[in-house]
Amino acid sequence: MRETSIPLSLPKIAIVTDSTSDLDSDMTKEFGIEILPLHVVYKDREYLDGVSISPNEVYDNMDIEVPTTSLPSPAEIANLFDRLREEKFTHVLTMHISSGLSGTYETVCQVAKDYEEMEIEVLDSKALSMGLGFPVLQAARELRKSIDFQAVLKVAKKVSEQTKLYFVLSTLEYLKRGGRIGYVSGTIGELLNIKPIISINSEGKYITYSKVRGRDQSLKKLYDILIESTQDGQYNVAIVHGGAEQEARKLWKNAKELPNIKELLFNQISPVMGVHTGPGLVGVIISPVLIAQS
Repeated sequence: MRETSIPLSLPKIAIVTDSTSDLDSDMTKEFGIEILPLHVVYKDREYLDGVSISPNEVYDNMDIEVPTTSLPSPAEIANLFDRLREEKFTHVLTMHISSGLSGTYETVCQVAKDYEEMEIEVLDSKALSMGLGFPVLQAARELRKSIDFQAVLKVAKKVSEQTKLYFVLSTLEYLKRGGRIGYVSGTIGELLNIKPIISINSEGKYITYSKVRGRDQSLKKLYDILIESTQDGQYNVAIVHGGAEQEARKLWKNAKELPNIKELLFNQISPVMGVHTGPGLVGVIISPVLIAQS
């Protein structure tokens, strides 16, 4: 009899992130990226982040009530993993908002332990917004070229390590209120109209990158940082805002003139993030374009 070889089954890889990644729905649909929404919580009602509430709805209601936020529940995470298992996924890359800002990463880690039949790799982005979105997006693009799970993980980790984010706020009040102020200090500075340029450190917590006087100068400083950070090589850049579209659009238009930007995105931050920043955020996320992977 003629022997026939039985081919080994190919891995089926899923990519998961949470709603603070600020990836728009067109991108998540195009690349099949699964989103775990966080929650926006009012006294008498609760919403799924970016699903059943918009950022503007949060800002418009802030004079009446400032909501709180909560993580995806273990049951919600398990429901997603159950569905992926039913759909015959063998590997899952799931990457989340900084563990220095949220318990989402730790909760996903705990739930993932119950799914030994799938290889689930949970990554801490030590970032948020497109600081999380860019590594997830680049991992999804790598998955289109390769079904090597380790190669996909490598891209996610490398992009995450090299992506930088900077933002300014109208006030630090909401970061303080939500306990997310990190290493940013500025009570006296706010009285003097000193505006910190906020970034995130290696712990995934907020820090003051630099200080300038006044809103206009803080926006100019963001643009200066963008110019300085894209001098060499090619970069993907996202301009993001929370209730400050006009100012962010101006920055986006200026960024379009810079020579080394390969992909320039414009995003509004998620409602959950808006709860903690309040209206008036403008940010820039800078992610180097990786040279072809070996």
